[in-house]
Amino acid sequence: MKLDRKEILKALERITVAGEGKNMVESGAVTNVVTFGDEVVVDLLLHTPAMHIKKRAEDDIKKTIAEFINADAKVKVNIKIEASDKPEIKGKAIPGIKNIIAVASGKGGVGKSTVTANLAVTLAKMGFAVGVLDADIYGPSMPMMFDVENEKPISIQIDGRSKMKPIESFEVKILSIGFFTSPSQAVIWRGPMASKALNQMIFDADWGELDFMLIDLPPGTGDIHLSIMQSLPITGAVVVSTPQAVALADAKKGVAMFMQDTINVPVLGIIENMAYFTPEELPENKYYIFGKEGARNLAADLEVPFLGEVPIVQSIREAGDYGRPAALQTGSVIEKVFENITRNVVQEVVSRNESLPATEAIKITTMAGCSAVKK
Repeated sequence: MKLDRKEILKALERITVAGEGKNMVESGAVTNVVTFGDEVVVDLLLHTPAMHIKKRAEDDIKKTIAEFINADAKVKVNIKIEASDKPEIKGKAIPGIKNIIAVASGKGGVGKSTVTANLAVTLAKMGFAVGVLDADIYGPSMPMMFDVENEKPISIQIDGRSKMKPIESFEVKILSIGFFTSPSQAVIWRGPMASKALNQMIFDADWGELDFMLIDLPPGTGDIHLSIMQSLPITGAVVVSTPQAVALADAKKGVAMFMQDTINVPVLGIIENMAYFTPEELPENKYYIFGKEGARNLAADLEVPFLGEVPIVQSIREAGDYGRPAALQTGSVIEKVFENITRNVVQEVVSRNESLPATEAIKITTMAGCSAVKK
């Protein structure tokens, strides 16, 4: 097999890199093409450190060469990220915290908090140091899910400054607005008050050394989400959805929020919750109550990783209500389900950190939107 470099370049002119406006050859994104027998090596230079753009460019190159040059060609794509000269902000990182993962959902009631709690305890079981920030100001549920509803964070002195000490449960450090209000008290705050409370729990707390901080975001795409992304450089986002069409429509908006050029937080993947129901007496049967593989198909459509599916199991609900996350049930199906999903999340974080620069926190500049600016 003999591959012609000029023909390959001509074929690559069919591909446009997202946000460039020109084909990848004309824009200079393709810096070199080398052929060795049946092998093709394409060197690509991108100016946008978004994971989905990188993956799409690589996939497009492989598909185009297979379709227009030779289906048997072995294609390798080397991608280098070179950030543009536009001003950017590194963000106010929390010392000692290596990775910050936002867990979001476009729609309420899809089990986002339950998934967050079980991811946290599974990470802790794997030996990681883990913290959870309950950013759902108006509906905090972490105190109940970790059986610490009656606990109150104490104040400690760190380097002469007063800091909150997070509550610990099942080897997970937790802070939530639920610790500072009574269970029957409604939090009736405007956006600025909610944002200030979140900033206090983020920066006025002694989180110590953490491998992962999970942020349980409220449903939707609103003020709290912007406040978090404005305050912290988020490593990546995980979106939770059920297979139901109504939930998927909102999950799609959640993914789109993180992928916006002005926000640009890598989406680590989508988790499908309530994927199917299996009766205990019929362990081989699966009933797709809310639809089949909706979130899996959405992940494929959006070209983001599918992290796994969580079945409808009564013990998950019971464990959450009793304050002992279901993933702690040794030898159970749920333990294995969350172990697989958590491994996928960790792998995506590792891949993201190896291939992309640190995420930039955003700064709100106008009421119309956001922009990245340098401090």
